Amino acid sequence: MLKGFFNVPAPVNEPILGYAPGSKERELLEAALKEARSKQVEIPMYIGGQEVHTEKKGNLNPPHDHQHLLGKYSIGNKDHVVKAIDSALASKATWENLSWEHRAAIFLKAADLIAGPYRYKLNAATMLGQSKNAYQAEIDAACEFIDFLRFNVSYMTEIYKQQPPVSPNGSWNRVEQRPLEGFVFALTPFNFTAIAGNLPASAAMMGNVVVWKPADTQVYAANVIMEIFREAGLPDGVINLIFVDGPEAGEVIFNHPDFAGIHFTGSTAVFQNIWKMIGTNIHKYKTYPRIVGETGGKDFILVHESADADVSSTAIIRGAFEYQGQKCSAASRVYIAESRWPAIKNNMLRDLATFKMGGTEDFSNFINAVIDEKSFDKLAKYIDAAKADSSVEIIAGGNYDKSKGWFIEPTILVVKDPKYTTMCEELFGPVLTIYVYKDADFDEVLDIIDSTSVYALTGAFIAQNRYAIEKASHHLRNAAGNFYINDKCTGAVVGQQPFGGARGSGTNDKAGSMINLLRWVSPRTIKETFDPPKDYRYPFLK
Repeated sequence: MLKGFFNVPAPVNEPILGYAPGSKERELLEAALKEARSKQVEIPMYIGGQEVHTEKKGNLNPPHDHQHLLGKYSIGNKDHVVKAIDSALASKATWENLSWEHRAAIFLKAADLIAGPYRYKLNAATMLGQSKNAYQAEIDAACEFIDFLRFNVSYMTEIYKQQPPVSPNGSWNRVEQRPLEGFVFALTPFNFTAIAGNLPASAAMMGNVVVWKPADTQVYAANVIMEIFREAGLPDGVINLIFVDGPEAGEVIFNHPDFAGIHFTGSTAVFQNIWKMIGTNIHKYKTYPRIVGETGGKDFILVHESADADVSSTAIIRGAFEYQGQKCSAASRVYIAESRWPAIKNNMLRDLATFKMGGTEDFSNFINAVIDEKSFDKLAKYIDAAKADSSVEIIAGGNYDKSKGWFIEPTILVVKDPKYTTMCEELFGPVLTIYVYKDADFDEVLDIIDSTSVYALTGAFIAQNRYAIEKASHHLRNAAGNFYINDKCTGAVVGQQPFGGARGSGTNDKAGSMINLLRWVSPRTIKETFDPPKDYRYPFLK
């Protein structure tokens, strides 16, 4: 509940820097990349006020240059998980009792640090550790993360301001938004630095204490995030950063009586296993845990016979191949009206011919490496299977090479069966599958899209016919939590398009909105009576 009313800065989306040749931001980013590559770092875990180093180490290598060593990070065990939980709980009372505006100030300062002195260091860490090009790193590690922090502070204050509209004479009704009773576990993915920072920060902002485990392939940038939080004044123990094997960490966390919630982004299979563990152990917890997760996607673009060919091809190319398709929102299956197919195909092949692939330090490269060898091998297997299938035509790409980095060529498959494997299964890479349908079969294709996948994260419809737009929007209302009209199916912006999907894609608690923050508080209603009754008898008894 608000302890005072203060003017919180009205959030606006952080401007995206362009990094054009000769620009100041490009010069500063290139310097940050050079600095990062010139040294090897030793990254500790952060438990309470301690930087914890262990003998067991993991290597940090750029996915596009896997022979280069950026540094090593300390790998923990169950004992470190226990210590992180103990540290979080020891910090809980002081943190949750800190006035809301002082919690807000810490995260607003973190946003300013990212926008200013840390922008290029964090972007460079994302480019090197996660193989994102300069623009993809900028919209993620800088802009989206800044937006999460600033907009969430605004949403937090709105939540605290919400009070019962009526208090009759002689009484006062009010609502207090309490942090959850216990600790929150933040389990974050490799592909977005902003998500890795937001999942622990959003829970902590609402007064919770957090144990944070990032993906191993995002540790390099996660360390910079922790550096920013500490410089912003985050007290020791509020967010504890650990690098522990997932099942090992889960065994401790999901058996702990003070486990109060999980904030998760990752695979559907892992999330479902976690949910099962929580259900099995539900009798052990002091309170029913909050389970918030954004998981997989098999995201679609549907192109109508009335669609513009240039709009369609641009949306498909960007949606499928930006960041090598390693976005949970990336276009993975596309349905194109037969009459539009020749022009769209021509445009896509024309644009693909201009793609350059290589390391992120060369700003002319649009395509970089996939995250690791496991991902590379999985994608190569799907491509090889397509090559061996006479019913599949590979019209672009189809090659791969891991001698220097985990490079998969942007690949387009055209299939005759709309239920072909790569139309149904999540690949998480630069492999796009297209099904060309007869214009007259539009209604049938709507049914196919809605029933093909267990996921329902993002989707897009491209058309000029407004009747068709209305029909598709309604028919596919459960097939995507974020639906785009005449645009690609990626690129949700904080404050504009709250992000999340349902079905197999998660709990749809919409990161970057008030909806998400409400999951990290537990309301208490208080009624205070100023002149209470002194006689049990109601008037009808007299």
